[in-house]
Amino acid sequence: MITDYHASYYAHELSRVGGSGVDRLGRALFDACVDLNPHQIEAALFALRSPLSKGVLLADEVGLGKTIEAGLVLCQYWAERRQNILVVSPASLRKQWALELSEKFNLPSIVLDAKIYKDQQKRGVPNPFRDKQIIICSMHFAASRAEELKEIAWDLVVIDEAHKLRNAYRESNRLGQRIRWATEDRKKLLLTATPLQNSLLELYGLSTLIDDRLFGDLASFRTQYINYGGDVSGLRERLGAFCWRSLRSQVIEFVRYTERKLITRPFQPTEQEHKLYEAVSSYLMRDETYALPSGQKHLLTLLVRKVLASSPHAVAGTLEIMRDRLLKLRDETKQDASALDLLISGEAIDDDLLDEILEDEEDASLDDETPTPEKEPELQVKKIDLEKLNAEIDELTDYIRWARSLGIDTKTRALLKALDIGFSVMKEMGAAKKVVVFTESRRTQNWLKDFLEGNGYAGQVLTFNGTNKDDASGQIYQEWLAANKESGRATGSRQVDLRAAIIDRFREQASILIATEAGAEGLNLQFCSAIVNFDLPWNPQRIEQRIGRCHRYGQKHDVVVINFLNERNAADRRVYELLE
Repeated sequence: MITDYHASYYAHELSRVGGSGVDRLGRALFDACVDLNPHQIEAALFALRSPLSKGVLLADEVGLGKTIEAGLVLCQYWAERRQNILVVSPASLRKQWALELSEKFNLPSIVLDAKIYKDQQKRGVPNPFRDKQIIICSMHFAASRAEELKEIAWDLVVIDEAHKLRNAYRESNRLGQRIRWATEDRKKLLLTATPLQNSLLELYGLSTLIDDRLFGDLASFRTQYINYGGDVSGLRERLGAFCWRSLRSQVIEFVRYTERKLITRPFQPTEQEHKLYEAVSSYLMRDETYALPSGQKHLLTLLVRKVLASSPHAVAGTLEIMRDRLLKLRDETKQDASALDLLISGEAIDDDLLDEILEDEEDASLDDETPTPEKEPELQVKKIDLEKLNAEIDELTDYIRWARSLGIDTKTRALLKALDIGFSVMKEMGAAKKVVVFTESRRTQNWLKDFLEGNGYAGQVLTFNGTNKDDASGQIYQEWLAANKESGRATGSRQVDLRAAIIDRFREQASILIATEAGAEGLNLQFCSAIVNFDLPWNPQRIEQRIGRCHRYGQKHDVVVINFLNERNAADRRVYELLE
């Protein structure tokens, strides 16, 4: 028998899970401890609107609150008792997701990694992905445990920074293929601020994560939308069915965004600096070199050109790796690693940037049918000309000596003036004296830290590169652990906690954070209002990602953006033209 009290209770429960439109979001809105904006509610409703859809892509511009939109959807699913929920994100963002879900939506979650997974299995849990909490894991861990994920009838799978899986439709993309297989036919919510960076094929790749029948096969997509006379308006209409994107310009009625103060700092390298640039460029363009084998020449050239535009210190370190390989070759030492392997292992360039270059190269090889490094073996049974090899070793040694002899280069000196300008503008605005300096080379990062420490900024400079294995970062990490012993913020994961430790130190004590591309992903730096692009990335979307770390919802001051421009570097000039 149902009493009046029970009838009222059941009616209340039905009203919470029923309805449509804003009514359906009632429970999520009730539980959310956030300052919601209309565009976020609209995005959440878009994600919830069709029970037949296999998922949607939320692609708001950087800093508009995609995590809040996803949180609303998760909260609603949870209220409707659909609680088999998986969140897949880059490893560095896992703890951030857990904190956001707990603090803003009061949702329980667990960050699942290899250690926790094994611990739970030892306690008799056969598949730790089966839990009464929201499961959060990294992309790589999800791929490694694809079979276990496949077993579970997920109500919803959220994929953050989904553009990292834009090549999932390719058989060569093992990470994307595994995640796509493990989650096929499950409802998905993809999040990315950059659904399109270099090619329309990226949109096709993202669509296959949701439903590989949205656009048919690859050949059909090319024919309809990419080849000459492609139906762009038709593509826009098709995207509208599963893709939602809000721009800052569309939300200014509800959200007050501060302005951007753009400052260009052109500089002219000295004659010796420019001659080194031209000499190494000529070397890279030469057809026959031992350090740049034909099967890997394009990739190696891209990597060297990147550091060539960064700093002489980075150039010297990279060329030393190439020379050392030739020395081993000359000594007829058995080579287990390719030229590309050795260059990468020397950490000449940031890992995230390297991923981008490799993915772009994969795009080019697919479009142009050019051989990839995997297809063409290095130094195919080619007889070594010792005289020519010795001459190349001597040439690289000269370039290294040349780069080392330049001392403090023009670009590095210009950074001091740029910082003075930035801090001056921030003082006028009443903003905190804090700036993020972006570079694409870890060697340049370390060089700049030493330079700034010795030129007026002692004790005020931090570095962030995704690994931070240096002693200073280790000390910061230990101090942070001690300070947060009872706070519950420590996760037990060094990678996650070190990230939090560096950001906390930057907020509370330091003035300058020198970051590689790893710092342009997932960081919330609203307390900082100045950015210096010491190195201009070749992909303009990456600059928007960088700026979005500071120029986002919650920023109280105008954001100063200082772009360095080498007026004698053709690549830098071209990127600047694209930005303009």
